[in-house]
Amino acid sequence: MVIGICGGSGSGKTTLLKRLSKHFEDFRPTIFSMDNYYKPLHLQHVDQNGEVNFDLPTALNTELLFADFHDLVSGKPVEVIEYHFNNPAEKNVLITLNPSPIVIIEGLFLFHYEEIRSKLDYSIFVDVDLNIQLDRRLYRDQESRGYSREAILYQWNNHVTPCFNEYLFPYRKNADFVFFNDHRADEEFIKLVGNLEQNVKFNELAKIN
Repeated sequence: MVIGICGGSGSGKTTLLKRLSKHFEDFRPTIFSMDNYYKPLHLQHVDQNGEVNFDLPTALNTELLFADFHDLVSGKPVEVIEYHFNNPAEKNVLITLNPSPIVIIEGLFLFHYEEIRSKLDYSIFVDVDLNIQLDRRLYRDQESRGYSREAILYQWNNHVTPCFNEYLFPYRKNADFVFFNDHRADEEFIKLVGNLEQNVKFNELAKIN
């Protein structure tokens, strides 16, 4: 069963992914992060002001992404270079993703890429107020990435928000579950798990497992 998680920057995709992985740990879920497929910095698009724009579908190596994802859901292990922001390429770690009854994939452009979207058995859109997303991004990028507040706000206004409006939000209405990641998060998680456990594909896996 392939579960897809999409949502804007700072919406809480990774947190939800970890909660689902923990809840379904008996199935030993495989986590597939699209962040591991970002192209090197010198191949990224530069905007009119000379700033790198990571918030475009072209920011990812889609050829490798599609090939690895196809192999994984076909039952083959894949080797992936684990991406860490600000790490030199030679320091990123090579990891092996083994096939599993449940594969959870997350990423910004999850629904935009038809090659990925068509293979999902269940899709989740993580929804949260944009002001909360911005606050989370400001905290994260200043604390762990060393960005200035001005640089973060520039990216937010010129890259992140246009990306969300064009490549993410239009697919919200087609998601199997819209997860409201605010004060309702715990209640939403219970609903989500209930929906997943009622899914036909999941019930087939549960019988086998």
